[in-house]
Amino acid sequence: MDNYVSYIRKMIGSKPMFLVGAGVVVSDEKGRILLIKRTDNGKWGLPGGSLELGETFEEAAAREVLEEAGLTVSNLVLFKVYSGKKMHFIYPNGDEVYNAVCIYMTNEYKGTAAADGIESSSIAFLGLDDLPSDLHPPDMIIIDDYGKALWANGK
Repeated sequence: MDNYVSYIRKMIGSKPMFLVGAGVVVSDEKGRILLIKRTDNGKWGLPGGSLELGETFEEAAAREVLEEAGLTVSNLVLFKVYSGKKMHFIYPNGDEVYNAVCIYMTNEYKGTAAADGIESSSIAFLGLDDLPSDLHPPDMIIIDDYGKALWANGK
């Protein structure tokens, strides 16, 4: 079977659907965060994606980072849960989603960061002051909250 979202999309087309997912803010030793350039809309965003049937949020988050960025992450700490109207998105192909996602943080990873060429075309660790202007809209909210949390904690 295709992945779960593809399976459902075959039945409902581009109609709105809930998309349950997980993502990770991966930071390096310099405090920069990992961003991928997405192939679905050409925007920069956090690694993450939909849960597959039977998968936990943590498993999905780690799998997505590995698939999209080539890194094996560990010590995932829940940052925040996002849902509601602010997480609504319509993809360039017309697929409409209301995201409900658990976002994790970690600075523990192994491997060499590399785009997979399927879901990500480029990859970079960037400082919060050096972010590209073309960020994936739902991820803009998450990155902004992450920056505010760092500031509140004096980092």
